[in-house]
Amino acid sequence: MYEGDVLAGNWRRPGKGKIPKVPAEMDLVVEDADSGFCGAVVACDKEAVTLEDRFGKRRLFPLAPAAFLLEGKPVTLVRPAAAPAAPRRSASGSVAVEGLRARVARQSRIYVEGVHDAALVEKIWGHDLRVEGVVVEYLEGVDDLPAIVAEFGPEPGRRLGVLVDHLVPGSKESRIAAEITSPDVLVVGHPYIDIWQAVKPSVLRIPAWPDVPRGVPWKEGVIAALGWRMEPAQAWRRILGAVSTYTDLEPELLGRVEELIDFVTEAP
Repeated sequence: MYEGDVLAGNWRRPGKGKIPKVPAEMDLVVEDADSGFCGAVVACDKEAVTLEDRFGKRRLFPLAPAAFLLEGKPVTLVRPAAAPAAPRRSASGSVAVEGLRARVARQSRIYVEGVHDAALVEKIWGHDLRVEGVVVEYLEGVDDLPAIVAEFGPEPGRRLGVLVDHLVPGSKESRIAAEITSPDVLVVGHPYIDIWQAVKPSVLRIPAWPDVPRGVPWKEGVIAALGWRMEPAQAWRRILGAVSTYTDLEPELLGRVEELIDFVTEAP
């Protein structure tokens, strides 16, 4: 199988540069020249390599010069170069921009209903928004949305995106949103009564968000049903503190925020 006797002569001290150095990549099949043990590389550090034969037996060998045979020819195994580090991701899952300096804010804006909405959007999409130069402001409700839109004065290059809670057919919010007809305004929403519900229950280690009877303030009702002895502001800090990445949020919110960011950053 081999061309002549590969062990004949002083093969351990060949002429300079004649023994190639081969990275000990995973699954590379080599033979230990001394023992004849043949196997695939399953691990390698700076001093030794582990081979596994076809029966599952493993043996550890030092990374000595010309200590292995690859397809019958002597080679020196070396530790593979470290793979390049994967790009760091922001909380939203996008590639993080290292050394970011926030760009000058665009004229376009994103409006959300309340301070809790703004805090959640900032925590997950804050990096992306600074990259794009988009400012998020909160409205304290959408009852006056048509007047707010008129005051903003949307036009090409000055777009407005609005995120609305409980935007479902037949709701008050849906009727208000229907009054906005400007092509430079996009009103989208999620189905939840409050932004709290956009956080997955599993993140808070609760089975589900409780149903709150009509006539009971929603946040207070949730707190009581969950047995939390705290005020809404404290409850919100607990909820927001449990969120770290986009995977902690429901898809119905994720898609809408991404849609708004795309809308307000789209070239006119």
